[in-house]
Amino acid sequence: MGNNSIVNFCLNLFFFLLISLFHSSPSSFAEVFFEEKFQDGWKSRWVLSDWKRSEGKAGTFKFTAGKWPGDPDDKGIQTYNDAKHYAISAKIPELSNKNRTLVVQYSIKFEQDIECGGGYIKLLSGFVNQKKFGGDTPYSLMFGPDLCGSQTKKLHVILSYQGQNYPIRKDLQCETDKLTHFYTFILRPDASYSVLVDNRERDSGSMYTDWDILPPRKIKDIKAKKPADWDDREYIEDPKDVKPEGYDSVPSEIPDPKANEPVDWDEEEDGLWKPPKIPNPAYKGPWKHKKIKNPNYKGKWKIPWIDNPEFEDDPDLYVLKPIKYVGIEVWQVKAGSIFDNILICDDSQYARQVVEGFMADNREPEKEAFEEAEKVRKAKEEEEAQRAREEGEKRRRERGHNHGDRRRRRRHDHMDDYYHDEL
Repeated sequence: MGNNSIVNFCLNLFFFLLISLFHSSPSSFAEVFFEEKFQDGWKSRWVLSDWKRSEGKAGTFKFTAGKWPGDPDDKGIQTYNDAKHYAISAKIPELSNKNRTLVVQYSIKFEQDIECGGGYIKLLSGFVNQKKFGGDTPYSLMFGPDLCGSQTKKLHVILSYQGQNYPIRKDLQCETDKLTHFYTFILRPDASYSVLVDNRERDSGSMYTDWDILPPRKIKDIKAKKPADWDDREYIEDPKDVKPEGYDSVPSEIPDPKANEPVDWDEEEDGLWKPPKIPNPAYKGPWKHKKIKNPNYKGKWKIPWIDNPEFEDDPDLYVLKPIKYVGIEVWQVKAGSIFDNILICDDSQYARQVVEGFMADNREPEKEAFEEAEKVRKAKEEEEAQRAREEGEKRRRERGHNHGDRRRRRRHDHMDDYYHDEL
């Protein structure tokens, strides 16, 4: 092998290793602020809150892979105890999203028929007493699903600005099945955002337009009026089109030429016979000018937009208060939601790779495990239903037997009374 070949081989190997490294880990320019896969030592990072505990309304979390995991060793924390409040948080290295992209991502699996409850996470700023963390604790971001009945399937994106919470104006929908789903929120320095579910973009836009935080940049000019010479007729009558001579003399109906006077028609009794009328095939309806394109058409007039005098830009609109904690604080009627794979970083590509890795390794095994669990559940339900039917039938037979005994006893007593009276 020549020197040039060796050099080319080494270069190709170097670039291959470089590309492999790039796709397998966050880029050297990216930063992962917090990543929690709930492996060994996770309890040392998370603090279970005592909020609502004195009232007997606080739930707990169970460390588990769930009933139908794609990987039995991949565990998360699952809400435990029905009709409870659940609150747990972890302190993270303080971070600011000023001049950088913020990516918040996590996975959740609703194994239960939740009926009503949340499945979102929160980013918290300032000092938080984690043992008292609860629903009234201020937050900078709340993101994730909220389900209630068959109607509410909301995907929350609530941002805090100057101490006030602002929900996104759009009606975003979350997933409702019983498999693991990843929710990703990306907020960029230009105040644009994206919401992804399982790496598919569910929505995108801007904080300027999709939250009622600042007044709109532009408003409609309510004082504007359509100019008098504005021609918004797209078509006009053709001035060259002339009505044909005799057009109006063509009747809409004519006597039926195929009609014959009935043989039993008596003119003295029935009057003069007249053939019935039929539509005239030569009649074309009232005459109308042909339409042609209006050469002066300017389009439909619209109220113009003008600068909003009340708008005052905030170039730091997208900047959240420095983040110090991540928390889960939800209320659920039925427990059983598994939180996992929490990620806070500034690299959307790395977040995408996390989801791709899970889907490649776990999605199909999880589906198969769920389908098998459903078969077992349905078989058990059918067995219990059959047992209930058999017990119901048994009780009906017993009632019928007892009813017959009572009728026979009443008939026997009646006969005794009859014979007694006779004697």
